[in-house]
Amino acid sequence: MKPAEMRRRTLGECAVTAPSLLWMTVFFLLPTLIIFAISFRSRGENGGIGDQWTLETLKALSYPNYPSIIWRTIWMSVACTGMTLAIAVPVAYYIARVSAKVRDMVLLLTIIPFWTNFLIRIFAWKSVLHPDGLLKNLLVACHLLSPDAVLLYRPEAVLLVMVYTELPFAILPLYAAAEKFDFSLFEAAMDLGASRLHAFFRVFVPGIADGLLSACLMVLIPCIGSYVIPDMVGDKDSMMVGNVIVKMTLEHRNLPAAAALSAVMTVIMFLPLLYFLKGKKQPDGTAKPAKEVV
Repeated sequence: MKPAEMRRRTLGECAVTAPSLLWMTVFFLLPTLIIFAISFRSRGENGGIGDQWTLETLKALSYPNYPSIIWRTIWMSVACTGMTLAIAVPVAYYIARVSAKVRDMVLLLTIIPFWTNFLIRIFAWKSVLHPDGLLKNLLVACHLLSPDAVLLYRPEAVLLVMVYTELPFAILPLYAAAEKFDFSLFEAAMDLGASRLHAFFRVFVPGIADGLLSACLMVLIPCIGSYVIPDMVGDKDSMMVGNVIVKMTLEHRNLPAAAALSAVMTVIMFLPLLYFLKGKKQPDGTAKPAKEVV
């Protein structure tokens, strides 16, 4: 390729990339850098951000309550992601295999929750899990639950509602990957003696690895930053980092502490993303083929 053609091609690529790069810089990179900078500032006398640079704000994150809340946020987010994927993968397989009419109906049922306000859906779950709600009465009537048991305001309730909320975000990318999967490979594995379950885990699941990784990120990252669900259906033992950040910002006006927690969670959220990017690279730095990414 001639130098002039290479320059024109480079300029064209830069022109196409510039709007997205500018958007990401202004609305993602700069706010993130500002949050990291605020986490190294002291708290103002009347709240807000002080004038001094200090490490005390970050050191305060070692206090006993913060590590436990961070750990609770991580394990609940990972558990929600695992449970969501465990449900979404078979659903995506089913959608990709059924007729077009049934597929459209299942996809419609998947996206219907988006038509309802997020808070209304959480309030609906509060009614379902209420001590006098239908679910508890049904479980008590079936002798599966004691009358004095509590379903609401528990970590399990928070996890249940989180799985319900994030499930469509896992089903849709997994279905997009399953739709492109060559099911003749699945049938060939069964012809060679593999059971349907064995072919599902050894052929189908690795074949939609890109969709699995995308679904994992789309579920894990919102879960780590969740605060509305723990606030409405959980208690103090269900508090997550998002709740602490909101409390520090609105009630205590301790913006450096809120920024420090946000910075820590930002780093934690970047770890799965870096793992995803690392998994897409060969040792020589080139991209792996999609079927080799597991």
